[in-house]
Amino acid sequence: METYSKRGYTREWINQRLQAIQVRKELTDEWQDRGVKAGIEYAILTDEITRAWSGMTTRQYKRLKGLTKESLRDNMTTTELILNMLAETSTKDISKAEKPETFIKSQEVAHRGGKIAEIARKALESETGHPVITPKNAAELHAVIVNMIEKTAKSADKKD
Repeated sequence: METYSKRGYTREWINQRLQAIQVRKELTDEWQDRGVKAGIEYAILTDEITRAWSGMTTRQYKRLKGLTKESLRDNMTTTELILNMLAETSTKDISKAEKPETFIKSQEVAHRGGKIAEIARKALESETGHPVITPKNAAELHAVIVNMIEKTAKSADKKD
């Protein structure tokens, strides 16, 4: 929490990110219980979830945000994080209910879990008229927040 705070993230974002870490842990525990191998198989399933909800592979998503080595999740907006958590939680819940016995079955479950978040994303985009997925990365999001704070402070100074 302290690390994210020092980087200039909002309290709301930090809370969502910490929750996302817990959701991811629960998902990987479920995958481990199903015999999915850490490393490449986790990466393939993660990519399946991401592609299903966002319409992009993890690599494409990172490219959109201008990332190379940085964490994609650390560069998501609060809404992107929430939808990613929905996709991962849905995948975990479906997996617990169905208990897939093969990697291919786990891959199908990952796709279905991601699709649930895609439905939510499209519904939100329809309601707001704005895309949920943004090319903004953490540095750009931080700059937006700083600008908002500075404008608010200048406005308050003018009133005084």
